[in-house]
Amino acid sequence: MLMLAAVMATPVAAQPTRPIKANQTDAYGDDRLLAFTYFMNFQCVHEPFADLDHDGLVAAVDPDEFQSPRCVVGTQPRIDPTGNPISNTEPLYVIVPFFDADGDGEAATPGLRDALRGLFGFVPDAFDPTPGVPVQCPEPGLPLTRHKGDFGTCTMHPTTLDLGPVLGQLGAVPAGTAVQVPTPNHSHIIDGANFGAIWWRIVVVLVTDQAIWPDVNGTRGLTSVDALRAAQARGQASGDIPSNFFLFFDSRKFSHSGH
Repeated sequence: MLMLAAVMATPVAAQPTRPIKANQTDAYGDDRLLAFTYFMNFQCVHEPFADLDHDGLVAAVDPDEFQSPRCVVGTQPRIDPTGNPISNTEPLYVIVPFFDADGDGEAATPGLRDALRGLFGFVPDAFDPTPGVPVQCPEPGLPLTRHKGDFGTCTMHPTTLDLGPVLGQLGAVPAGTAVQVPTPNHSHIIDGANFGAIWWRIVVVLVTDQAIWPDVNGTRGLTSVDALRAAQARGQASGDIPSNFFLFFDSRKFSHSGH
């Protein structure tokens, strides 16, 4: 009976259709376009259609509803939110556009713009509110997604990340310095297509070559782990960068007509 109850309690999403729901994002896997359906936020559990702060906005479109634990890029815990070893947790590769495709050099604020120029010599599209390439987070809006996300947000994601360990390893800041930035613009790649609702460990990859960035429908560019590994081997993307945060979702592929 306990096993039956556990199976019945496991969330299952239907095959995605356009526009995808407020608690969904697009993704890529095995050279196919996918949709992730989120059933809770990152670790601090809020169901996506609850309004726990009573401001008239459900959690799926209200990132301010969440508390803000420190989500750090460049460090990795030993276990995932279930308590199991992280080596058994499926990876989600978060690809970040680390180039300035439109050459506008813009960031969300003048302070962030100046800091990024000081660190990298340019402003990556990762931190441009109007990036020169399509990204899956924040949600682009109609006709692709029902919800249009603001820069630095994405459904059930954190709104800030600490890049301190990564920048410290590069010598850009002193070791142990916290560098809190808005959650960057990004897209998603997994190894496979259809999965039930599970916890995923976030692995960040900085894509440095605009030519391999994927299009909206997943018909070219980085749309599989194999393509990502080949790009890393060619020097078009960074190596895998671990993190200490996780997302909980299931994954389903679109039908060909769903593009």
